[in-house]
Amino acid sequence: MRLLALAVLGRGLVEPGAAVLRADDEALLRGRAAFETLRVYRGVAFRLGDHLDRIAGSAAAMGLPAVDRAGLETLAAQALAAAGEPEAVLRLFWTPGPEEGPPTGLALVSPLPEDHDALRARGLRVVSLLGVKADAPWLLPGVKSTSYAVNMAAGSEAKRRGADDALFVDAAGTVLEGPTTNIWWRCGSTLCTPSLDLGILAGVTRAALLEAAPALGYSVAEGAFPLAELAAAEEAFTSSTVREVMPIAELDGVPVGDGRPGAAATALQQALRAAAGAVDDQVG
Repeated sequence: MRLLALAVLGRGLVEPGAAVLRADDEALLRGRAAFETLRVYRGVAFRLGDHLDRIAGSAAAMGLPAVDRAGLETLAAQALAAAGEPEAVLRLFWTPGPEEGPPTGLALVSPLPEDHDALRARGLRVVSLLGVKADAPWLLPGVKSTSYAVNMAAGSEAKRRGADDALFVDAAGTVLEGPTTNIWWRCGSTLCTPSLDLGILAGVTRAALLEAAPALGYSVAEGAFPLAELAAAEEAFTSSTVREVMPIAELDGVPVGDGRPGAAATALQQALRAAAGAVDDQVG
């Protein structure tokens, strides 16, 4: 990841290569830190307030110091202004700091990946991998933590198998989520997506699609669904902040639907861009 700008709580803008964490920060020692990733459209971070709500909730669930929302919002504005890039990725971090504190807040801006529109046109190849249903508080359901080693390992395993991404299912075959995405599929005019009761992340983009779906003629069913139902769907797609709506062309080596991006994914991608105030010609 190439940094365009970096801002630190209590210090403001610093050089992107500057040291910003102490070696005894529990973010490093224990992986105890919360983060958010936001898509920036026309210089504006999409649904910043919702992301601040979620990072505050994640920090509380992990027993971190209370998040300085106003401080993180100021850092975001400073970093975006310094980056000078209207289409970018903004990341916010909140760490507990060393044992005696204080906590550390960071805002990082980096360029958008260059391959997403090509992937959207082709559709993702996805493999299902065993995941854990986070149905107990100590499994941190819905928490966005920097303890992301398992998620990254799943992505690496998917690529080792010749796929683009992974999809977690539990031991009973219930569909959960991707390493960095929520999952959707369509049967007729109904969109299905796993319920938050399964301990999956309450994606901000997921929420935006839930709002957009009815106006596009789709009803939404949230629940616990078997992988076989997804495999038999007319189309499937993922949602996430940076990738937005990404069609799934293939699941475990078998085409989903006709193996091409479907109508719902296309319509929801356009609706998401419209909600973000992005121009239509950005839609891939």
